[in-house]
Amino acid sequence: MIRRAVVFGASGQLGVELVRELKSRQYEVGAWDRAHADITDPAAIENALASFDAEVVLNAAAYNQVDVAEKEPQAAFLVNALAVRNLALACRQIDARLVHFSTDYVFDGTATRPYAEEDPTHPLGAYAVSKLAGEIYAQAYLDKALIVRTSGVFGPGGLATARGNFVEIMLRMAASNQPIRIVEDHFASPTYTPFLAARTADLIERGQSGVFHAGGGTPISWFDFAQIIFDVAGLHPALHLTSVREYRTPARRPKYSALSNAKMERAGVEPMPPLRQAVEDYFRERNRGKPK
Repeated sequence: MIRRAVVFGASGQLGVELVRELKSRQYEVGAWDRAHADITDPAAIENALASFDAEVVLNAAAYNQVDVAEKEPQAAFLVNALAVRNLALACRQIDARLVHFSTDYVFDGTATRPYAEEDPTHPLGAYAVSKLAGEIYAQAYLDKALIVRTSGVFGPGGLATARGNFVEIMLRMAASNQPIRIVEDHFASPTYTPFLAARTADLIERGQSGVFHAGGGTPISWFDFAQIIFDVAGLHPALHLTSVREYRTPARRPKYSALSNAKMERAGVEPMPPLRQAVEDYFRERNRGKPK
């Protein structure tokens, strides 16, 4: 039997890996980015899905400019919340499963251990509020939506996007030969997109629904993550500790937002590999993609 899936946000660093992973599992995949199907337009979604009889619809599209969202909260809400409502309604019409990706930012960061799915949410800013609203819309309109929360996403697809990812930001800063200041009092669980795509596909094929956490598996400060990146890259820039008190941003961010993958693993999904392995894989893929 032919399995059919649609990926919205297919040109992003998660979307490209979802398309690759699903195709490797013999899915027929419809891959759309914003230029081909704007998820904020209900008619565009309906037309896209009408042309492709999908069993599962994956939403990897998102507004993720956390600081800018404080100035334009309506734009964040349109993409991260109301567009998810559009997708949920369209999936209900064609009886397709919706897989929606959310974020560790739905938590306030006051925990002292990785967050579980049952922990109370408390978003701290416009971006975080919009992402939590997207989760609520998906669950309001669909009985078996799958919501995958993740953290600090990075992957080879970031090489082709304007904003890149944390690894690329660190490499650009190292190339500037200027001292680099990284916060050491914010913790997350950075997640490598090929690993995330594979585990999402595992959850789909196990028929899972509800909220699942799929973070990188390693609670780590952004400073320590930067150290791993430079160690793997063989670089030795001047790296200095800083704190959130010294490095203010327009948006408040959770100080500790690492995610526990225990529920995912109880469902029979393989644990995430160590973060250093993910960074090493990233650089192998990065070097493979460089022009000869």
